[in-house]
Amino acid sequence: MTDSQSPADDGAQSFEDLMQGVERHHHDRADTARVASPDPDSLALRRAAATEEPERVIDGLSSEAVDIVESGEELLFAAPGIQLRLMKRLRQGHLPWEQGLDLHGMTVEQARDELSTFIRDALRNRARVVLVVHGKAYSQAGRQPLLKSHVNDWLRRLDGVLAFCSAQPRDGGTGALYVLLKQRK
Repeated sequence: MTDSQSPADDGAQSFEDLMQGVERHHHDRADTARVASPDPDSLALRRAAATEEPERVIDGLSSEAVDIVESGEELLFAAPGIQLRLMKRLRQGHLPWEQGLDLHGMTVEQARDELSTFIRDALRNRARVVLVVHGKAYSQAGRQPLLKSHVNDWLRRLDGVLAFCSAQPRDGGTGALYVLLKQRK
């Protein structure tokens, strides 16, 4: 640096040198065009990555410990503003579910990835109610219902989920949930 240059001039010049060839961005809106569904190969890669990196967080969902619920316990959640009449119809199974996901046999990390992807896809497909089967952990004597507990926690955190409740016996009872989703405009 020469005596006539100040340290501020040197920093400004190096920044300008770094910015050579960069074009100014002239809009401030996101591109909200629909994205095509991922191909099965990319889904397989994401599943493999989820099992290799169990500590990563997906859509804000962690696989760390949550409050454990009982196998036969009924689950119920409603975001503020959800009408009581709508919740009653959901609990009675009077709102038909349009898509379903079965998490039986998956690890917590696999279930987290699948649930996150499933909810995003259901929202993109404009589904109103979906069914998520998490099971009750009865097949593993003495084991706590980890998937049920994690799904209970994850659905409360996912954007787009307005409410959920345990399903009617014909759809899995306390081993499944009806999930009410936001409607896209």
